[in-house]
Amino acid sequence: MNDVAVKLKKKDFATDQEVRWCPGCGDYAILAAVQQTFADIGFEKHKVAIVSGIGCASRFPYYMNTYGFHTVHGRAPAVATGLKIANPDLSVWIVSGDGDALSIGGNHLIHLLRRNIDVNMMLFDNRIYGLTKGQYSPTSEIGKKTKSSPYGSIDRPFDPATLALGAGATFVARSVDVNAPHLKATLKEANSHRGTSFVQIFQNCNIFNDGAFESIREKKLRDDNVIELKHGEPLIYGKDRDRGIRFSNLGQPEIVQLGNGVTEKDLVVHDEAGPIGYTMTLAAMRPPEFPMPLGVLRRISAPTVDAGIHEQVKAVTEKKGAGSLSDIVYTSNSWRVD
Repeated sequence: MNDVAVKLKKKDFATDQEVRWCPGCGDYAILAAVQQTFADIGFEKHKVAIVSGIGCASRFPYYMNTYGFHTVHGRAPAVATGLKIANPDLSVWIVSGDGDALSIGGNHLIHLLRRNIDVNMMLFDNRIYGLTKGQYSPTSEIGKKTKSSPYGSIDRPFDPATLALGAGATFVARSVDVNAPHLKATLKEANSHRGTSFVQIFQNCNIFNDGAFESIREKKLRDDNVIELKHGEPLIYGKDRDRGIRFSNLGQPEIVQLGNGVTEKDLVVHDEAGPIGYTMTLAAMRPPEFPMPLGVLRRISAPTVDAGIHEQVKAVTEKKGAGSLSDIVYTSNSWRVD
């Protein structure tokens, strides 16, 4: 028989489960993009696992014809860490929302990034708690009126990208739910990275926070409100690609109009492995003052803890032998309770 694997298509990654999100939810677009991306990469279904926490995004494993775990609130990074260490050949993808990942799951997230476990995390950011019906979340803007903040939120929001950078993330990127070509390209870049890839996906909740990202989602608006980052290329944007970003003498970003003596040579050239201060400055830019940087903000190489664990186990085993579970259980530091 011919053992050559058959290349799977998008439909092969879909399950027979009814997809149950609110009509118009951005999760539908992300699901379609992920299924197509997995087919394009050439994944085999039994070599992929989707791990989710709690929230609207957490339904994802039910709709992906791969291995999947629907875990508890905020703990998807912990489960994914164990899964990757136990099964190093699996491609592990974490699906989480801004509430799940940045509130109860915040501690797990920062340590996942610090350890640089070789997994991929997709953060669906809609700036609201959707599953519990519209409370403000850790990314909701100041003044946001919700059921839990009827007079406007007074909390300063997290910026997921700068949080990830501060935790030492080796790959940080941003994309948008309905920009399928950009999202698929970003996910492929994340998959190729060795270490934790963190992808923030701006996603619309048309029931509880409709229009939160209109300026970067709508085709007629996004050209003037988005910079698509490309390594080694200047920061240019605009419908006519006639505007760009340069740094002042104090290192502050400023928008300039090309022409009248200002050329592309005056603009900042994007460097994915640039100084962390540069990347932090880039991540902090947002409309209406600045265009939103989308794409890969940072990509650097660093050791992964999962690989380190296996190397350590191998080294100790070669030195001391394989050992046995019974020897561990019945050492002198054990007690029998009758």
